[in-house]
Order: sequence, then structure tokens, then C-alpha cells
Amino acid sequence: MAEVGFWSLGEEAQKILMETKGLKKLLAEWDGLAKEVDELRSLWEICKDASSEEEEVWMAELLRMVAHVEQLVDQMELRSFLSGPMDGNNAIVTIHSGAGGTEACDWANMVLRMYVRWAEKSNFITDIQNLQEGEEAGISRVTFRLEGPNAYGYAKAERGVHRLVRISPFDANKKRHTSFCSVDVIAELEDEVDIPLDEKDLRIDTYRSSGKGGQHVNKTESAIRITHLPTGLVVTCQNERSQIKNRATAMKTLKSRLYEKMQDEKRSEMERFYGEKGEIGWGYQIRSYVFQPYQMVKDLRTGVETSNVQAVMDGDLDIFIQAWLRTGGPRSRK
Repeated sequence: MAEVGFWSLGEEAQKILMETKGLKKLLAEWDGLAKEVDELRSLWEICKDASSEEEEVWMAELLRMVAHVEQLVDQMELRSFLSGPMDGNNAIVTIHSGAGGTEACDWANMVLRMYVRWAEKSNFITDIQNLQEGEEAGISRVTFRLEGPNAYGYAKAERGVHRLVRISPFDANKKRHTSFCSVDVIAELEDEVDIPLDEKDLRIDTYRSSGKGGQHVNKTESAIRITHLPTGLVVTCQNERSQIKNRATAMKTLKSRLYEKMQDEKRSEMERFYGEKGEIGWGYQIRSYVFQPYQMVKDLRTGVETSNVQAVMDGDLDIFIQAWLRTGGPRSRK
């Protein structure tokens, strides 16, 4: 940063500044933890030498500090698991409704709300790129971008099929229904990662955006659909009014999906991309959400469960994500 001409590098300089900021923050956390431990040692010495009248007060303070230090260590340990080459990147999340018809579309909409709430609590930014509404209710598919430090590292824990059991609000007989939706998570590639694309391998379609109201929507063909012919991968984007911006976003998403696919093929673990997620139905779920006859959310990979269903649907997902990371994530299935 002290070199001549650094500040004329533009975007590259900004990236170096962001990286420096992250490293300084990490070092500051370590320094802060070291100081906390030193204070803990000093407080322990005070407790040992305290009189019987003062001992209870000092011990209460000692226990409070121990709990605080444990929390700091726990947070730093968790971040140490985010060591993958793409864990620090933003994430692109896609939710598909599965078996269950209208019920599944409503469930997919509920899962979208759950992730938006989780993102807010985790200080991530969400940006919906494409949304297809269900025929009667909910959504059939949605793709959104999750922006923030280690967004992909945390969100990748949610890849898989999510199963819901509840009394259907769409059933006049008030019977219990089982619905499914799948969640796919890929890392957004940084600009410096080059994925070669041949124009002849792409089919680019434009169409009018769909959505509610507005003078612009449905009047211009600003929405973009790009099909990568060799692989059959399809990406769409319609969240911007500008066709140019939608095209740029769609191309970035396509490159991210191609990179993820290339990595899977290189490791000969295609189940991580398709097989692990599997069919959107019975036998492939990673987590069950039961609303009736009892209330429970259980992660079938780690065994972590909670009866506080409402809190989970309001975005309290950290207990599942952290448990998955601590057990080694996809490494535990190798």
C-alpha cells in the first residue's frame, strides 16, 4: 500500500484494502483474546488471595469472564473451519419447490423468508436475482445472492432437501401434508477467476420481466436467460431494469455454476453437486421441520434438533450450521 501508484489501481486497490482490513480484524481479535486470558489469570490470582468475605464477589466475576472467553474461543474456532478456497466468497442460493404441489410452493416461500431473516441476523445482504411464483401460492423457484464475509462458507451447510410436515392451510379437511423443497448453494466467483466461455456454446434469450406492478416491468425485454449448451446449465436474471446489468449478473452466475461443476468433476464427487441434494422428495432430506402433531426441527446429518420451530423459521439457523461445520461438513461423508 505504501508503493508509488497504489492508489491509482482503482478496484484492485479497493480489494487489497478490504483484504488488509480483514487481516487486521483477525489480528485484533487474537490480541483481544490474549488480553482477556491475561486478565483471567490475574483475576484467578486475586480470587486465591481474597478474604472469605470478598471471595464470593470475585468468583462471580471470574465465572462471568470465563464464560465470555469461552464464547470468544468458540467463535474463533468456528471461523477456523472456513478454510475452503471459496469459503470467504459471496454465495448464490437457489430454492426449488419439490414434491407437494401448492404445498411445496408455499413451503419454498417459507424457506426463502427463513434465509432472509437469517441473513439479516448474520449481517449478510440478500439480493433476489430471479423469482418464479407458484400457480396458486408461494414460489416454484428463486435465486438470490448472499453477500458478506464467509457467506458461502456458512451457507453451503444448507445445501440439500428440506422436508416439512404440517396441517395444510390449503386442505379443507385439515389433514397433515408432507412437502419438500431443495436448496442449492454455490460460491460466487471473484472477477480474477477466469472461466473461459465460447460464445457459440451459449444461447442467450431475452424476455419481459415478470413481477408486481411498476411502469417499467413487463414493458421492456430486460430479463436474461443464458443456456450453456454443452452442460445444459441455465441461469436467469431479471432483478435489474437494465438488460446489460442483468446479462452481466447472469454471466457471473453461470461462471460460478460452471466452476462448481468443474470442481466436482475434478474430485469425482458428483454427488456433492447432484447426488447429495438428490431428488426433491422422500429419502433425500437433510433436515425435517415438523409443525404438527408435535413441534421439532431436526438435522438428519448431525442429529441436532430443537423444539423451537418458530425461532428456526425466524432465522435461528446457527445451531445447525455450526454443528455441520464442526463435524467436518462434506468431509465427514468421504
